[in-house]
Formats: sequence, C-alpha cells, structure tokens
Amino acid sequence: MAGEDRGTPTAADQTEIEWQFDALDLRPVERWVTALPANVDSGLKEPITVTALAKPVRRLSDRYLDTEDWRIGRAGYVLRTRRRGQGTEVTLKDSRPAEASGLRRRLEVTEALGPDGVEALGATGPVGRRVRAVAGHRALHQVIEVRTRRRAFALRVSGEEAAELAMDETVISARPGQRPVHLNRVEVEVAPPWVDTLAPLVASLRDSCGLRPATLSKFEAGLLALGMEVPGPPDLGDTEVNQDSTVGEVALAVIRRHLGVLLAREPGTRLGEDIEDLHQMRVATRRLRAALDFFADVLPPRSRSMSSELAWMAEMLGHVRDLDVQIEHIEGIGIWSATWHRLVGTGDSPVDELLSVLAGDRERARLILLESLDSPRWDRLVAGLTSMVTHRQLRLPAGARQRATAVLPDLVENRHRAVVKAARRAGRSGAAGDFHRLRIRCKRLRYSLEFTSGVYGGRTERFTRRLALLQDTLGLMQDADVATIRLWSLATGSDPEGRPREMSAEAAFFAGAMAEQYRAHSEQLLGGMPKRLKLLEGNQWERLQSHMDQRRGVQEQPVLQPPGSALRALPDPSAALPVSVPAVPDVQAALASWPVPVWGTSQIDRNTDVSDPGLDSSSSTTPGIDPFGIPDGR
Repeated sequence: MAGEDRGTPTAADQTEIEWQFDALDLRPVERWVTALPANVDSGLKEPITVTALAKPVRRLSDRYLDTEDWRIGRAGYVLRTRRRGQGTEVTLKDSRPAEASGLRRRLEVTEALGPDGVEALGATGPVGRRVRAVAGHRALHQVIEVRTRRRAFALRVSGEEAAELAMDETVISARPGQRPVHLNRVEVEVAPPWVDTLAPLVASLRDSCGLRPATLSKFEAGLLALGMEVPGPPDLGDTEVNQDSTVGEVALAVIRRHLGVLLAREPGTRLGEDIEDLHQMRVATRRLRAALDFFADVLPPRSRSMSSELAWMAEMLGHVRDLDVQIEHIEGIGIWSATWHRLVGTGDSPVDELLSVLAGDRERARLILLESLDSPRWDRLVAGLTSMVTHRQLRLPAGARQRATAVLPDLVENRHRAVVKAARRAGRSGAAGDFHRLRIRCKRLRYSLEFTSGVYGGRTERFTRRLALLQDTLGLMQDADVATIRLWSLATGSDPEGRPREMSAEAAFFAGAMAEQYRAHSEQLLGGMPKRLKLLEGNQWERLQSHMDQRRGVQEQPVLQPPGSALRALPDPSAALPVSVPAVPDVQAALASWPVPVWGTSQIDRNTDVSDPGLDSSSSTTPGIDPFGIPDGR
C-alpha cells in the first residue's frame, strides 16, 4: 500500500485514498491495534472480521523538491523523492485538501529513480513527463527534508490486504538556528473497493485513540513550521474601475485582470491533467490581445508588439484546443463503439481508431506548445506584460487621462459598426469565411463591452450575454469547419503535415461520415442565423448605446479618436493547417458555400470564460444536436 513500488501505475493505482490523523501520543494506537481482530458492521448480511499483520519497521528519508519559482506547487502538486534501503523512488501527488474526516483522495504516481537523480528523469514515465512539462528548463532544488520512523500494519479482510495502518514518528529538518519539527501521524491508506466498508473501523480508531483529522499534509506542516509557503498569483495591481476612472486606468485594470488569469492557468496548462486550464489560458490570451488593441491609443507603443506575440501563443494553444474539442465530440458518440463490438465482436471500432489518431496529433501539438512555453520568447512576453502593468512610473499617452465615459462610447460604437457590416455581408453571401469574420468581430465587440462593464455599472451585461449566445453559435460553426477539413484529410489517408497515414477502410469511412454530419448540422444552424443577427441592431443595443451617450457628459468631449483599424483578423483555423494537406476541390467548394457549420454543444464551451465577472456561463451556450441524432443530455 503506502509507499510500495507499484511499477507502472494503472488508473486505479493513480488515486491515493487515505485517512490522516494527528496524534498526541501513539501508544493508544498501539493498544488499539493489538486488540484486533475486530468485527466491523459493513452493512452486509454479516459483520466482517479485520485482522492486523505487523510489517517490518521502516525508516524513510523524504526530500521535497520544486523550482525556484515554485512551478510544481503553483500547479497544485508536490514532488517527493524517498530513499528506502538501497532504492530511491520519486512520487508526484496533488495537493487537494483533506475532507473534514481527514480523508484525502489525490493523484499519486511513482517511478523508480536512477543514480543520476531527478535531473535524469525521462519524458515518458508517469512522474517524469509531468515534471518536465511543468518545470520546463527550470532546475529543481530541495525545499524541505522529512525523516520518518514508520511502524505499519496490514489490515486484512478474509486474507486480502484491504488497507495499511501506519504510525509515523516524523522529524522535519530545520534551517540552521531553528529547532526541528516533530509530528506524530497516523495514516490509514485503503484500497478503493474497501473505503466504505472500513470507514466505521477508522472512525472507531479515531474516537478510541483521541486522534484529530489532519488538515495539513506533512509537506504543508513543514512549510508552515519553517515559515515558508507556496506563493500565490503575483500582485499585478488594481483591477477595479468605476464611472470616474480614466480610460488609462480602465486599460491597465483590464490587462491586469486577464494577465492574472494567464499566469494562474499556465502551470495547469503545462501539466495537462485538466484541459480546462488550457482552454482558460487560451481565452486569456485572446482577451489580452483584444484589450491591447482596443486601448492601443492610450498604452505605450511597445504594447503593439505584445499583441502580435499573444497571437503567436494563442495559435500554439489553439492547435491543442481544437483537437480537445474534436476528441470530446467523438467520445460523446460511444454508442458507435458499443454497436461495433456487438456486431463484429473483435478489434478496435472505427471510433476507437479515429480517437487514437487524433490523440497522437494532440500529443505532437502539445509538445510544440510546451517548447513554446519554455522558450525565451514566451519569457520575454510575460516579463514585458508584467512590467507594463506594475511599473509605478509608467508613462501613458496624454489621451489616457480622459475620463473613460467620454472616450469609450466611440470605441465601442466603432466595434459595433464593424459587426453590423460583417453581419450584412455574411447574410448576403452565406459563405463560411464571411461568418468566420463575423465571429471575430462579434468577439471584439463582446470583449470591449466586458472591458467597460465596471464603468457602466454592469449595464452592458444583458446585451453581452445575448451576444455571447450568437458568438457561441458562430464558434461552433467554425469548429465544424476545422473538424471537417481535418477529418477529410484523415479519410483521404494523410496526416496534418500531408504525409501518408495508414488507416483502416472502416475508420476512413467513419471519418468521412463524421465530416458530412458536421456539414449537415452547419446548414441547420445557418437556417436560424437571420433571426439571431437581429440582436445586433435591436432594442437592447439601442438602449445600451443611449445609456453610454448619456454618461458621456455634456461638458466632456472625447479627444481620443477611434483606432483606425480594429483587431487584426485572427487566422482562419482551416488556414492554419499545413498547406501540404491535399486539397479536395469539391469539399473546399462546399466549405466556401456552407451556412456556418456547428454540431452539438461541447462540454468544453469554447467561448465561455468562467473567470469573467458578470457573465452567466450557464446561458452562454447553444443547445446542440448530436450528429447521429443522440441528445447531448445537457
């Protein structure tokens, strides 16, 4: 159980489940263990009998490691090496808090450590690949050292080891001049199937021996005792604005807010355990770029180059994100796999094969993303943005001193005119490319309204929510365009770089069928687009425009002219695919004439940023239809 060498962990092995208790004295626990066997009311027909078998006493030497900037800790994980006898292992655990009962459920992966230490960890092991992704090129160093004398007992039920009870006498090494920290800790690590069964026994142990649920892990207790802590997000400055703020103050507050999200999401994006981290980091890059362009005339000239650098990172994140969305959509039609196995009985289904191909593409895109995050180019961009918003003597153009209420109406209305123009063009042509441009302009307008929400006391939020619904639909249509081109390339036997790829005829047929379903659903969504576009010139917009004009003030005349050009158009994701992908004339023509493609609502909403204030995320999605007619259940 605890600390044993598991080899390559399975999905079940990767979850550590244990109760942790602090003890004033371990002798009551010793007496409790010697009193076993004990009968436990497990809720079954008859009580079960639990016996204890003593294990040899072990002496453990643990070193906890992190980078100088605490990348592993900020990602929510703890890295530990443990020396036992002649061998050393390295373990990565997440740092999620314990429940009130002292029970912790957390990721735990372990691999053997060679004589060259953590510096020689490979990129394929369960620990090595995660550590390399998070730490990048940063060196690891020791944070604290913990030494433990462990007396352990195997708790058995009908001859099967169901749990391990460990009594730990722990010493946390101190810095020179400090006294070491002593802990008495009782840990009961239990195999997943036995959690509920053994819970009454653990409660008896706790109550009989005067134990207290441990709210801190040994690592956390050591940091607290030694006056150390994992740093939180950097203090970038004030993010609050009001009706009296200047436009320069609004600009810097908006940039600080989304830069904070970007920095907070980077460790999780590197780790790759939760795809939502990557999604929110991508959204933050987009909003930052939009803010730099929207407020360009009141920011230092260097901000313009930062905008193009953010576009580079958004593209790197986008390659992975697009594959996440496609994989999720295909995983949602698992009925195909079930039907295949029922009819054929052997071999991978076309769904499984296609998912395997897309997963390979995603892994390659993720490696490129990690290389980008480890590059000096990314470090310079983050340093430049941070310096700009934290510089106390930052010199802004004269126009930045204007009251925001005098300047913002012209900037917002400029964005609105661009949206209306794009909507009319898309409505006339029905072309996918025109709807893609409309989506970009809707995004710019939506972001500009979010940026100004605090100035207008939240009066922009109602129109923004409606605009988000339109943008979601347009976004799903763009997802379908990207997916169709990728799926068609798979069906015709080439990878994204245009190289031949072997795929079974069944999987190629399935990929082609999926592409057709995307196209058909796009046409369905296009049919409802004229009604959705009425929002852009409806009563809600007119009321919002009137409110902004009233707040402008009779005495104040804006001196800041609307920027000559709005956001540069984001590259069409289909254009981002390598040019070597074989062109298919009839499909390309179909794409050009499609009424915006979309299918289903992804569980990972591509537009909603849960960190944005004032947005009701539950209302920013469009009910979708599974391409095979299966309701998405949401």
